[in-house]
Amino acid sequence: MNSQTKAVQSMDRTVYVKSILVTDLPREVRDQAEGLEQLYAVHDAQGQQLALVGDRKMAFMLAREHDYAPVMVH
Repeated sequence: MNSQTKAVQSMDRTVYVKSILVTDLPREVRDQAEGLEQLYAVHDAQGQQLALVGDRKMAFMLAREHDYAPVMVH
């Protein structure tokens, strides 16, 4: 990867918000879901999970507070 590619990637502030069914998560996460049926994961462009929160609005707010541009993934 050349320095120009690295510079473009470091400037990419897009994150992706995806709904996840609690039943699809590991037991330790399900135990902390407090009765919710779905959570929202925030991922960077490389697919790394940055956050897992209880509602969509919170996921978008959290991303914007950290200067990211959130996009919903269907």
